[in-house]
Amino acid sequence: MEKNKSFLRNEGVQALLSSILCIIIGLIIGYIVLLFINPQGASGAILAIIKNWANSSRSTLQLKNLGSTLVNTAPLLLCSLSVLFAYKVGLFNIGASGQYTAGIIVALYGALALHLPWIVCMVLSIIAGAIVGAISGALKAYQNVSEVISGIMLNWILLYAANMILSSVKEPSDIYTLKMAKNAPQAILPTLGLNSIFNNHQYVGIAIPIALIAAILVWIILDKTKLGYELKATGLNKNGAKYAGMKENQNIILTMAIAGGLAGLAASCLYLTGITEWSCATASVPGMGFNGIAAAFLGGLNPLGSILSSYFIQHISMGGSFVDLSIYPSQVADLISSIIIYLCGFVAFFKLMMNQFLDKKDAKGGK
Repeated sequence: MEKNKSFLRNEGVQALLSSILCIIIGLIIGYIVLLFINPQGASGAILAIIKNWANSSRSTLQLKNLGSTLVNTAPLLLCSLSVLFAYKVGLFNIGASGQYTAGIIVALYGALALHLPWIVCMVLSIIAGAIVGAISGALKAYQNVSEVISGIMLNWILLYAANMILSSVKEPSDIYTLKMAKNAPQAILPTLGLNSIFNNHQYVGIAIPIALIAAILVWIILDKTKLGYELKATGLNKNGAKYAGMKENQNIILTMAIAGGLAGLAASCLYLTGITEWSCATASVPGMGFNGIAAAFLGGLNPLGSILSSYFIQHISMGGSFVDLSIYPSQVADLISSIIIYLCGFVAFFKLMMNQFLDKKDAKGGK
């Protein structure tokens, strides 16, 4: 009995159970919405969203659809790591979308206008994201400007900058940037044979293992290194860190630079595959950075948990393409994933309720 009690009070277990509860509640609410729209097809629609790539009748097509989901999971995982890294150090990186957009600008302009190879485009994307992150960090460190305020403003600045700069690498009669495969094949990320696993999916490449390696590195840095300890100590108590001889201002800037670099890397891991192009008529900040916030919290603010949560969010989002569009709108999967994302804000509440329940149970057992 003592083992069960300690097991349920484990922080990781509680985070996992809370995340599962968010998912279940989100799916139930989504199903209720489907029932209101059309009760006859609701069960089939929710199953189609959950199954995603498994809806295909042929195994070869299933592998290809799974590959597409993984290609889109890689940048989401990196954005979640960006948010998570800053949050662990006491900072809220709501500017991940702007850092991600900075990475898009550099990756696409470097590939399409300057004809740089993929590795150079990727490194420059990381640097661009890191610079944008460092700006928020410097404002926080030296002027005590909230990273939330500066991050939001930089999101919009970078969005408009992207539309202006990338308009030079698009066809005059089109709103989308030039296709990578045709105009910048040297900048396409190599596959290293990974595409053959997914029925020669042309967009599957090294972005997936890069994202996984990044998750492991973030975990090691935060939990196993002196640098991670100093960064977290600075986030917990800036004055205490200064008293202990730590460079508190530099640590804040470094944290936001690393977070920004991860978001910039996310951009290159998506756009350098050639799976999508940037629309120069984009009027809203890319949602990838904001979805990274949800993936980070759904994963229990654990780098390894973010791997599963990032995949799940993309799995649900892309599962919407298998819903019968003659009955339901195409945005129904986005609605369900948005509900789950919203419920992520209640993870702490679910953990609190769980602990209160365990306290009452222990109190009864002690009588």
